[in-house]
Amino acid sequence: MDTEAQPTERDRSSRPEPGAVEERSRFALVPRWVSRITEWLPGGRISLTLLLCLVFLLVISTFVVRPFQIPSGSMENGLRIGDRVLVNRLAYRFGADPQRGDVVVFDGTGYFGDGDYVKRVVGVGGDHVVCCDRTGRIEVNGRSVDESGFLYPDDSPSSVPFDVEVPDGTLFVLGDHRSVSSDSRDHLGSPGGGMIPVEEVLGRADWIVWPAGHATRLHRSAAYARVPGAEGAHG
Repeated sequence: MDTEAQPTERDRSSRPEPGAVEERSRFALVPRWVSRITEWLPGGRISLTLLLCLVFLLVISTFVVRPFQIPSGSMENGLRIGDRVLVNRLAYRFGADPQRGDVVVFDGTGYFGDGDYVKRVVGVGGDHVVCCDRTGRIEVNGRSVDESGFLYPDDSPSSVPFDVEVPDGTLFVLGDHRSVSSDSRDHLGSPGGGMIPVEEVLGRADWIVWPAGHATRLHRSAAYARVPGAEGAHG
């Protein structure tokens, strides 16, 4: 006698089709609110995907990295007119401060004029910056700085003499192409004394991404590595 249980007609009808089970499982992974949005949004899922990508890029641009196009020749030869750089928005977000040698992008409104600017940090809060020493170099806290590694060829460190103390919480910034750069030297008599508040710094320029032939990582210059802290400044 065959004792194996035979499926009844009721068993067969209640057994789900394989395709139906897979279909239900797939759609069960999609949150209900997503389905509702795609039904309401013209273009459905394609429009929703594009919208989410746009929001993602906006968040990245606001809080992580921001593209910036070099508008002038004030940072040549390192940064050329039209170069696209990526500005690291997180560089100074978690207690870190701009350092001498960093290339920063900042909002110069009310200090240099309307708009954003890109310059190199030469002095930080408490520094004593002088131009020039007996050899024609800029001096920071009594230490002469060899800027030949980034200074525009045949440019002098400055054709304008200055002797400044950088207030706490501010930066003294210069362009690498000194002869064409409008920077802290040109605004010593302006509001803020030519100094840029650290809070106005948008981020550190870390990458040149375009044009492809000029793409590179930007590193902090080691020219200021031997500059002593403000507490070690002379005079």
